[in-house]
Amino acid sequence: MQPLKHDRRAAFPDQPGLLAPDTTGMNFYRADPALTDLLRLHLPEATFRHIEPHLDRLGAMAGGHLDECARLADRHTPVLHQRDKFGGDTQWIEYHPAYRELERAAFGEFGIHAMSIRKGILGWPDKYPVVAKHAFTFLFNQTEFGMGCPINVTDGCAKLLNNFGSEALKAKYLDGLTQTDMSKLTQGGQFMTEKEGGSDVGTLTTTAVQEGDHWRLHGEKWFCSNADAEVVMLLARPEGAGPGTRGVGLFLMPRRLDDGSQNHYRIVRLKDKLGTRSMASGEIKLEGAIAYAVGKLDRGFVQMAEMVNSSRLSNGVKSTALMRRAHHDAMTVARNRVVFGQRIVDLPLAQRQLMKIMLPTEQGLSLSFLTADALDRAEAGSQDAAALLRILTPTLKFRATRDARKVCGDALEMRGGIGYIEEFATARLLRDAHLGSIWEGTGNIVAIDALKRAVGRHGADSALSADLHARLSESANVPPAWRDRLRGLTDRAVGFAREVASRMDNEGDARRATSLLYHVASAVAFAWEGSRIQDMRGDARRMLLSRLVVDHRLSAGDLFRLTESAAQRAITGHLLGDRAVGMTEVGELLTAA
Repeated sequence: MQPLKHDRRAAFPDQPGLLAPDTTGMNFYRADPALTDLLRLHLPEATFRHIEPHLDRLGAMAGGHLDECARLADRHTPVLHQRDKFGGDTQWIEYHPAYRELERAAFGEFGIHAMSIRKGILGWPDKYPVVAKHAFTFLFNQTEFGMGCPINVTDGCAKLLNNFGSEALKAKYLDGLTQTDMSKLTQGGQFMTEKEGGSDVGTLTTTAVQEGDHWRLHGEKWFCSNADAEVVMLLARPEGAGPGTRGVGLFLMPRRLDDGSQNHYRIVRLKDKLGTRSMASGEIKLEGAIAYAVGKLDRGFVQMAEMVNSSRLSNGVKSTALMRRAHHDAMTVARNRVVFGQRIVDLPLAQRQLMKIMLPTEQGLSLSFLTADALDRAEAGSQDAAALLRILTPTLKFRATRDARKVCGDALEMRGGIGYIEEFATARLLRDAHLGSIWEGTGNIVAIDALKRAVGRHGADSALSADLHARLSESANVPPAWRDRLRGLTDRAVGFAREVASRMDNEGDARRATSLLYHVASAVAFAWEGSRIQDMRGDARRMLLSRLVVDHRLSAGDLFRLTESAAQRAITGHLLGDRAVGMTEVGELLTAA
């Protein structure tokens, strides 16, 4: 059956669209020139040229076949079976074929889970930079957010094993975790949360008792995504270990034992979730499950925390992907829906709402790749980049995931009542968006991490300040007055973060301080990117986003003052349009009243 928009136009050829089209058939890569620009800024030219055809192919699939698979997988959720067809006590989870098709694309065709670990993915002779990997993450999660978790935890398991596992464990399990051959792939899982300890990991009660060369695990894990993963990383307290996180060890637990039988743990039930319904999350009861120690037993929490930070970056990218898909949908409606004789995109109040959708989306995109670039440089040995990464990661995770909830809701409203209907993607986007700010730490936990630990304990704010000032110094074609203003705001935001961190006995300002760091970093990033893009292809429009951040995120406004002006209308027109705008015109708008 053809989409409704085609049926309607055939029936009413002389009438404007009665219902706005959606993003069906859109190539999400080609529709996103900002993504191309940022990849060209952050990647070597050879790497970018190699991945671009693959990104183009994934962009088309994400707006077409994979999007239909995501809709079906969301509707036809996994089913847990306790016995096989012969009556054997063999648990298995039944998935809709559409979910299997999503797996095949993510793991088999593109190998997103293995890009930064295994050489040779998509014909590239080396491992990919994290920036390149997350370009694929960003496109894939615009069509299916739930599958993002299995991709991420499989990647995380492989990294933990590669970094801390014994040679014997790596020889046995690492290849399967990084395979793109679906017949050889072993997906990973990370079972961390318990009833007794979610964010407070030190209170977990799962125990480990040594038995020869392996351990036996007893206890329960309360929220286990990718519940039937073949290889699981989890934390448990070895027998005789002390309290708190120092007494926690990291273990690898296979789903199946060497003889092919299931390990000694049960999936008690699957969770009935608000979003990410396509992917199975369950409750796990460990009944003497065989597991193997990974790394030093007294370093389990520290080792797992490294994975959590990497996962938080991935979380920020995924939430930004939801915002970008919502932005695509809102713009599709606005450009094609005619009301009262005008397109929605030409109406002032609609334009204002579109800018409220666009700005946080672009902030998330810039900060995602700024953070990914810091990770690439940190892994190459830069201590400055490692410190920068320490503050950017929780800052991105905190703000982008919260913004996604608002952006997806506003995009749903742009479509009107039909946006609330599950046949369209907007309802699913909104449901999925609520996971981001919970996954890998709630907003409060992550804000405390950013301020109390990254700033107060590690002094990572100095690295952020130095990086932002360096980017402004590199942007010589940005008007000096605007660079000076951004320098001043950078110093104020960092100074405020330091003040809050020094008074963490009162945590009340931690969230606001983290948001201010995010906003000032994005304002500087927009200026730096706009400067580079201007040199690259003569378009400085991205710099105008910097002005919007300053006006609407970093300035205390008078609620009784009119804010509409000729400059604001010009900025909106440029950002909603397609025409390149040079530095002269942009520079005037940066400082216009």
